[in-house]
Amino acid sequence: MGSEHIQLLLVEDDLDLATAIIDYLSLEGIECDHAANGLAGFNLIKQNVYDAVILDLNLPRMSGLQVCEQLRAQGIDVPILMLTAKDTLDDKLTGFSVGADDYLVKPFAMEELIVRAQVLSKRRSGQVSKLAVHDLELDLKQQKAMRHGAILKLSPIGFRILEVLMRESPNPVSREKLMQIVWGDEQPDSNSLKVHMFNLRKAVDGASDCKLIHTLVGRGFVLRSEEEPT
Repeated sequence: MGSEHIQLLLVEDDLDLATAIIDYLSLEGIECDHAANGLAGFNLIKQNVYDAVILDLNLPRMSGLQVCEQLRAQGIDVPILMLTAKDTLDDKLTGFSVGADDYLVKPFAMEELIVRAQVLSKRRSGQVSKLAVHDLELDLKQQKAMRHGAILKLSPIGFRILEVLMRESPNPVSREKLMQIVWGDEQPDSNSLKVHMFNLRKAVDGASDCKLIHTLVGRGFVLRSEEEPT
């Protein structure tokens, strides 16, 4: 699998794993700097421009969550892929809440790491920075959703659900596919999706006569204006 020129930073204290990742990335033509602790990684990010950062959660001197939180507080919007051995919903939500863009649980396939890093690097390069359907806009770089020019208040999970629906629009997304993309293998109960969809509808469609989020019986959900054909 070939790759466009991508410059990454890996912040990982497990030197054996770090070496394996860097070697694999090199085979794919991807350049990667390395920091063995959170503070060193934080300083490298401030001093250099990276297309994406692969950031371990548990690091010496400064945790991955602290690194991510401090970067966002300083307005540094480099895409961050969080690595962790913890596969729990709470950990994922915590990571997203401090500004992580994606999450990968150890052990993982190197091929999946490559794909996720490439997707995040495209966000940084502006290739996939904004999505729009009707009068709804999603700014992936700023992590903001707007309708009629007004900013919508969304939870991290709500934002990810909306991103999936907008990317697939005007095609429907099944409940199973939506839950797999948003939650991965750590699946919540079906009621959790109902609650998130209820809150998302309220935020997106609550103040508008033109409803964009629709439920298709037996098919899942779709985001499109009511005027579009089914």
